[in-house]
Amino acid sequence: MATKDPREPFTRITVQEAKEKLDKGEAVMVDVRNPDEYVEVHAKGVRLIPVNTVIGEAKQIRDLAGEKEVLFICKSGQRSALAAEFALAAGIDNLALYNVEGGTQAWVAAGYPTGD
Repeated sequence: MATKDPREPFTRITVQEAKEKLDKGEAVMVDVRNPDEYVEVHAKGVRLIPVNTVIGEAKQIRDLAGEKEVLFICKSGQRSALAAEFALAAGIDNLALYNVEGGTQAWVAAGYPTGD
């Protein structure tokens, strides 16, 4: 269940909630892991923007999202939380930002689609 901590600029959601948002066309998902991790396995349809490039790629993230929500995913949920904070610092404050809890590990464990 989505949870919002007032100290965080994002909402935490489960992989199930993330998949529902993607299936409904409400959101885009950004994988913030390193390219070598992404090549091993990634959620289907995600865009790779490593966490250390999020601030510099803020325009790309805004363009990708349009008016949709932005879901950040990493391996387990730590780097994606940081990426959401970086996105806010880079001026992405008009879009809903989400951290996918459990990350790609939870996505794969749930049996959700991977690859391009």
